[in-house]
Amino acid sequence: MSRGPWQRAWTEDGAPSVISDGGPAGSAALPAGRLERLLGRRPEDWSVEDLESAYAQVGGRLVSLMHVGDDGWLKTLDFAPRDAAHLRAILLGGERADGSSLLRGVGIRTEASDILLRPRLDTAFVDPFAPVPTLAVLCGHAGRDGRPLPESPATIVRAAYDRVLAETGVTLHALGEVEYFLGRRSHEEDIYGADDRGYHATAPFVFGEALRRRALVLLAEMGVAVKYGHSEVGYVEAAPSDDGRPGMIWEQHEIELALAPLPRAADAVVLTQWVLRNLAHAEGMLCSFAPILMAGHAGSGMHVHLAPVRDGEQRGGRGADGHLHDEAEWLVGGLVQLGGALMAFGNRSPGSFTRLSQGKEAPNRVTWGEFDRKALVRLPIVVRTDAGEVVTPPTVEFRLPDGSAHPHLLMAGLAQALMLGRTTPYRATLLERTRSGRDAVATPVPTTFSAIADALDAHREVLGAGGVFPPHVLAAVGATLRAGPEG
Repeated sequence: MSRGPWQRAWTEDGAPSVISDGGPAGSAALPAGRLERLLGRRPEDWSVEDLESAYAQVGGRLVSLMHVGDDGWLKTLDFAPRDAAHLRAILLGGERADGSSLLRGVGIRTEASDILLRPRLDTAFVDPFAPVPTLAVLCGHAGRDGRPLPESPATIVRAAYDRVLAETGVTLHALGEVEYFLGRRSHEEDIYGADDRGYHATAPFVFGEALRRRALVLLAEMGVAVKYGHSEVGYVEAAPSDDGRPGMIWEQHEIELALAPLPRAADAVVLTQWVLRNLAHAEGMLCSFAPILMAGHAGSGMHVHLAPVRDGEQRGGRGADGHLHDEAEWLVGGLVQLGGALMAFGNRSPGSFTRLSQGKEAPNRVTWGEFDRKALVRLPIVVRTDAGEVVTPPTVEFRLPDGSAHPHLLMAGLAQALMLGRTTPYRATLLERTRSGRDAVATPVPTTFSAIADALDAHREVLGAGGVFPPHVLAAVGATLRAGPEG
């Protein structure tokens, strides 16, 4: 059987290893996605026949149907295909599941809990952590009628994306900045770390560099578009352990993903967190996406950059005349109105409030600014070549969310914010009133779960517009917030 470039082989003890096919220089590396190289086709063009071929070429033994529950984490249903007909049935039809165990938090009831997992063929990848060759495919959820399940996070973010496109002609792209802490027992050689000094540090000044780089490679192999990775400012020095063992030392890192259509961008965040957790576990480390590890130290955000595209033109910043593009204005105007309500999806931990209250480049008031890292909404600098060509498209950055976020529900809410800003008649006045530098009159963000629930209730009509968030989903989320430790 022929092997594709850089095809992953499995050794006798089950450990994966990477091998080259010896092709011309560069052919083994690009495109970055392993199955894309293997099949010679873009993911959006993959058919069930393509995945059957890929399964055979990698020596497949298992198929994993992966999907996202109401907690924002990946779930897995594994199959050992008996024959070619069984493999095809899995890839085409998926399987049934108990929705009340997976999606109770968004309103699925036990008495009507049957749902279907529907494979999305363009999301397939080879599981880099499985002990045997395993083809993984992300799934959406369908109801008993076979239609997309309204309560499914995958359905909700797709509906939001489709609504923006249908009503405005804009394709909304996004990327997440995934910040995280790696923790391990301190060693004698741990002499370099310092709080607020870790930004862009390299080994040996940080111990997590190799793991972070491995994550970048694996994500690219899986077809997740990545931008870059680096160490971050946070560092928590080891405290003595009660049992006499060395204490835990924590350092902060970030992986910034690449812009992708909204549903893909949400998937990318979930997959990145999954990869990092797996790598940390294999290395005997801990991986935390908690908004705050210790009061007074840097917290971990999950900033989201938004890039509206119309007719191939990036419109997330200013035009040639110096004025904001309409689409950028819509986003800013919608986010400063909807920010508090979006905390229901983007700030779901008690530590979220500690991170925001410390004010360490975390927004606690409703403002927007060109380059202000303490603003709720920011317009970052645009990277250009010396010739003026844009390297990094202009984006609108939403800086409120953190590592407790549910990426799919959050990004759906961001799309609804764009639509709100589009229909706000007093948008110019709103933007002037909330501009960075007017903090004395700026509205604080919610500081309790009950206050977030109030904001969610106040914007139910906005979030539900276009059938994106079903009313009972918003009601279920609100009830959970009010029952929380701060509710």
